[in-house]
Amino acid sequence: MEYFAGEYDVVVVGAGHAGCEAALACARMGMKTLVTAINLDSIAMMACNPSIGGPAKGNLVREIDALGGEMGVNIDHTMIQIRTLNTKKGPAVRAFRAQADKKRYSERMKEVLENQENLHVKQAEIVEILTENNKVTGVKTQLGAIYNCKAVVVATGVYLNGKVVIGDVSYEGGPNGLFPAKKLSECLKKLGFELRRFKTGTPARIDGKSVDLSKMVEQPGDETIKHFSFMTDDIEMEQKSCYLTYTNETTHKIIRDNIHRSPLYTGGIEGVGPRYCPSIETKIVNFPERESHQIFIEPEGLNTREMYVQGMSTSLPEDVQIDMLRSVKGLENCVMMRTGYAIDYDCINPQQLKLSLEAKHIDGLFFAGQINGSSGYEEAAAQGLIAGINAALKLKGKEPLILDRSEAYIGVLIDDLVTKGTNEPYRMMTSRAEYRLILRQDNADLRLTQKGYDIGLVTEERYQRFIKKKQNIENELERLKKKTIGASDKVKEFLNKYKSADIKSGISLYDLLKRPEIKYQYLAEIDDEMPGLTEEEAEELEIQIKYEGYIKKQLAQVEQFKKLEGKKIPEDIDYKEIKGLSSEARQKLTEIRPVNIGQASRISGVSPADISVLMVYMEQLKRR
Repeated sequence: MEYFAGEYDVVVVGAGHAGCEAALACARMGMKTLVTAINLDSIAMMACNPSIGGPAKGNLVREIDALGGEMGVNIDHTMIQIRTLNTKKGPAVRAFRAQADKKRYSERMKEVLENQENLHVKQAEIVEILTENNKVTGVKTQLGAIYNCKAVVVATGVYLNGKVVIGDVSYEGGPNGLFPAKKLSECLKKLGFELRRFKTGTPARIDGKSVDLSKMVEQPGDETIKHFSFMTDDIEMEQKSCYLTYTNETTHKIIRDNIHRSPLYTGGIEGVGPRYCPSIETKIVNFPERESHQIFIEPEGLNTREMYVQGMSTSLPEDVQIDMLRSVKGLENCVMMRTGYAIDYDCINPQQLKLSLEAKHIDGLFFAGQINGSSGYEEAAAQGLIAGINAALKLKGKEPLILDRSEAYIGVLIDDLVTKGTNEPYRMMTSRAEYRLILRQDNADLRLTQKGYDIGLVTEERYQRFIKKKQNIENELERLKKKTIGASDKVKEFLNKYKSADIKSGISLYDLLKRPEIKYQYLAEIDDEMPGLTEEEAEELEIQIKYEGYIKKQLAQVEQFKKLEGKKIPEDIDYKEIKGLSSEARQKLTEIRPVNIGQASRISGVSPADISVLMVYMEQLKRR
């Protein structure tokens, strides 16, 4: 029986990584917000790997943090190890990756939600989104409760029509033994959304007592403990190590001998799996020439012996999984605590969304996370934050926050999903970003904090920290340009020490620092006026100076990009009227309805010739 249960500005459906960021953003921006989860114990649950960050993903976390989101703060408080990846490569691809205590990560995020002003947390399954005249009016729960609202953010993760598959066994279910969401898919279909079926998977968890770590290569954390959030001060903790081992020919033979029992190859799995995080059986089939594959054994927390077998995602039968694991060096006697599984789930075609993540045909309905066809905690959280921000801005009567591809990895992620679409679970990678040299993790706050402050999500304390950091860097850049040193004995001795070429006359400290072998902290040996920059400030300063030429080139490319993004396409344009467009371009442009020429040029099937025709037509419209 239905009953009226309350009224909210925004209802967020789902409390995974996307739902948490969406709910917090709405509440912090003054919206009365309700966030629901089928099970409150699943809030911010790490159903797969117990880690946050990595190449491109770490950049997303820092951007979420710079805009006022929670993920960076949460991992800083709950991590048990952190490493900087790609340290021997350039700054564009360096990234932090932290191992989390997965239970503490979830518990702390739940605590943050529960203590957030304007935010109510409720265990409930939303079975229907209520609309009138293509506009959101509320939601209905499985128990008949109706909550009126003006906007809804759908962040259901992999729960929609979830089906767990292990060998020839399959059953309806969500991740980690939770219930699936059975009825919302039908509602979305009735609302006109195109649904598709994707798959994700996870490896077994094993008992740490049964693992021989002495046979593996230890992977300790960094000596200096870094942090994701710009608001986190120094962290003190005893880090837990991960361990590296490898599959071998015996492992591969076990998999090949049982491939006929894999639901990936028997048709037991309907969904399309992630290309860049394949199952171990897919690796063996697709790369038969490989003699081994890396396997990382990762602790799941401080108060558990469970360990995650990174690199061995599988849906093979349980008995095969045990044999497969025990063929690996160090795992000969391992005890499996949780069986690896695949999960099929429903998601929407993200091309039905605007760049704000609002549905094109239903006012006030936003989508974020894996329901948009992405994979990964970080990708989900980034979308959740933007969906939440834009739901709040919409209700305030303000323009949405749209980050473009030159401003943030978040912009690349959302533009890729909405403009290009995806036929498989989408993962963020540095190679997807054309302007990655200026979208580094070290400068995320300099790029985005002002935007977060302007929309009311960044606190005054964070903003003042940002202003101070920005000013410190700018002041020191100017000082280094002005201060010159001569060819004194002290300077010659300094240059010789660091195997740097001698100077014949005066040189600015700025130009000296452009030399690859000279680091900023070395300058203290010949410069007694150096200010006390923080480690982060010094890193940002050094990157700006050493990569100045490359950064200037990329900024020039961005200028060209901005020109195309600035050419707005009228909302009511009728592509059927434009002579000279190919039939495919006409169809794609009508479906996606790009907001500017730049976005139109990135649509698959729209050629440069079509863009030329469109620009000529828009010029004619302008003249009229």
